[in-house]
Amino acid sequence: MPAPRIALPPAIDPAALPSHDPTARVELIKGETMGTTWRVRYAGRVSPETVLAAVTARLAALVDQMSHWEPASALSRFNEAPAGSWHALPVDLARVVDLALALAARSEGAFDPAIGVLVNVWGFGPPGARAAPEPWEIADALARGGWRQLAWDAPRRRLRQPGGVRLDLSGVAKGYAVDVIADLLGELGVHHCLVEVGGELVGRGWRPDGDPWWVDLEAPAGAGVPPLRVAAHQLAVATSGTYVRGAHNLDPRTGRPPMHVSVSASVIAPSAALADALATIALVAAPAEVMAIDYPIRLIVRTNDGYQELLSRRLNEMLTSKDC
Repeated sequence: MPAPRIALPPAIDPAALPSHDPTARVELIKGETMGTTWRVRYAGRVSPETVLAAVTARLAALVDQMSHWEPASALSRFNEAPAGSWHALPVDLARVVDLALALAARSEGAFDPAIGVLVNVWGFGPPGARAAPEPWEIADALARGGWRQLAWDAPRRRLRQPGGVRLDLSGVAKGYAVDVIADLLGELGVHHCLVEVGGELVGRGWRPDGDPWWVDLEAPAGAGVPPLRVAAHQLAVATSGTYVRGAHNLDPRTGRPPMHVSVSASVIAPSAALADALATIALVAAPAEVMAIDYPIRLIVRTNDGYQELLSRRLNEMLTSKDC
């Protein structure tokens, strides 16, 4: 296997220097949440038992707020609420809704947190698998959903249910959970860590040996693209793809799986929530649109001869000179 190309952060954060401890042990804790797995590697003096208990409780609280699979969650209660009702959202759910609606506007609907009905008719939601929907079912789902139907009162964290709209935050919730756990570790006195939930990651600080937390970008088996390794120092990395679970991504603008040939999209961003959402957008948007997004992005597309790798300008700028 060829040596990986290396993507370096644009700057070193001086605020992370005072807490760096070259004699600290690297601990590993892990578990399950949001229908997937989570892992935390950290360098510090806080016991794994303390960190595990805090992380487990925090993740459970996030599920209670924003899972569309849990009938009793705050999100599910909103989805079942009567038309015209206003709902004060808990803090975490409100932050995710605020970001999701901002990205929906910026992407002109390529990202949409209000596609729960559409997700269900395609058999990707809580009701379970089913046959591909008929055209009239897709049209009906589009009419019953969409972020433009929502009224958001950000200062008071209130969201209006217009009637029948179902939120689905799958394209951002895992990334947000990663950020929250990294922040939680900081509150516990752990400032050097690599946090992952379901493949979305964020790195804070460094390893004790002075190396960054390295993250290898995922790629489909047999894609033939050279390895690409990211130095995740104060950076988040998210990948969305069709090569593991199949074409489960939907373009909210058409109500159907995207027609183009992208099979993997990896995004580097300051936060995992943003990286997660941008990776979702990148997988449904046309490749030319994706390359115009002003973030470091690696896109893998299927061609007649196999696969092709596309790197955005911002990602090329991160590559060390020998890799350019």
